[in-house]
Amino acid sequence: MPEQLLLLELNEVNFESIAFYCERGFLPNFRDLLTKHGWTTTTSETRHSDIEPWIQWVTAHTGMALAEHQVFRLGDIVRHDLTQIWEVLEQLGLSVGAISPMNAKHRLKNPAFFMPDPWTKTELTVGPRLRSLYAAISQAVNDNSHARLTVRSAAQLALGLLSFARPGNYPTYLRLAASAGRAPWRRALLLDLLLADVFIAEVARARPDFASLFVNAGAHIQHHYLYSAECYDGPHRNPEWYLRANADPILEVYALYDRIVSSLRRSFPRARLMIATGLHQVPHGEVTYYWRLCDHARFLQRLGIPFVEVEPRMSRDFLIVCESPAQAAIAEQKLASAAAADGTPLFEVDNRGTDLFVMLTYPREIGSRFEFHIGADEYSMSSEDVAFVALKNGEHSGIGYFLDTGKHLEPLRDAFELKNLPHHIKAALGLDGSGGSETLGERPRSELA
Repeated sequence: MPEQLLLLELNEVNFESIAFYCERGFLPNFRDLLTKHGWTTTTSETRHSDIEPWIQWVTAHTGMALAEHQVFRLGDIVRHDLTQIWEVLEQLGLSVGAISPMNAKHRLKNPAFFMPDPWTKTELTVGPRLRSLYAAISQAVNDNSHARLTVRSAAQLALGLLSFARPGNYPTYLRLAASAGRAPWRRALLLDLLLADVFIAEVARARPDFASLFVNAGAHIQHHYLYSAECYDGPHRNPEWYLRANADPILEVYALYDRIVSSLRRSFPRARLMIATGLHQVPHGEVTYYWRLCDHARFLQRLGIPFVEVEPRMSRDFLIVCESPAQAAIAEQKLASAAAADGTPLFEVDNRGTDLFVMLTYPREIGSRFEFHIGADEYSMSSEDVAFVALKNGEHSGIGYFLDTGKHLEPLRDAFELKNLPHHIKAALGLDGSGGSETLGERPRSELA
């Protein structure tokens, strides 16, 4: 059993793109890992609508495919009572911790630390300084498309940086913060670097047997800037107004992750490191705009849509909470029938009884006065109602990647289903010799021991 097992979750990162940059002299720490330990692939869902990180990471954490865990939306894990890898290991007597695991529910009795992702409403087990920092990160992430940071959140982020930032990273933080105005993707880089520094500080403090860190800037940047990457050889290019020529945000985020890998290995030289991506991205085939509502509640009120509460989620998504199924049905009917003048729907709506999960899906440009209709009623949107998020460059593929410093892996020989990741973790900790033949799921914990 290793002294410590650390799981780095690089959401949607493409190892073949990493290898491309390694061959060109970049990413020395990834190059060292790939040379010494190789890598393999994971498989998950095959239907395109089911290939979403908030689905795949539930699979990775529970050992259950979508058909079994039934968690289809970001934040919906809190509606389920699923056994996740952290609880399994805690029940087996190990100390565990997690920083920002996607779509994960806090079900632990005595974790070393647990800080959820910014979109999932679940408990935290962290100290006061980290609790304040979490509130600021949540506000910054959920308002990222508006580049809006409240005074309180700015103060909390500054205090968090003073508390958790590693001195060797000070110049990087300053560079990212100073250039984020003209290079907005660097806000995501700064937050991922801060999460990594928090993780290192918490692991050093609590010394858990197993801990996981999830970072998301790679997924965000690939979605928005893949056409500008040197590793992309397709026909599309981002326009100059969107991204200056010769900029490569993909290399920037991979270089940041290379730095994080180096920091983890130097900080915990005796730890075994696993890296998983859950899925990855491939180039998107057509130009598609992403939009986000600026003030969700005000917009819904103007349309006469009944609701009790509205909760913004990632990018284009938001949750509408209604007081009854009847009210939800009215809201669904109105939103689902909203369409542009050419008939293109504005929203995709998932009615779950008393609330709605909604996505603003209109894919084209929204100008200074954009007209749409709901039935016979005419409405308009302007820049006060929606914020431009990005041009979609990357889309999801169900193939993920996996690396383990305790082994040398080959892509074809060692490929496995993503739902078997918990068993690879248990085996690495000397707790499971099954090689991933069982499913964790919602069985009694006595069966998991």
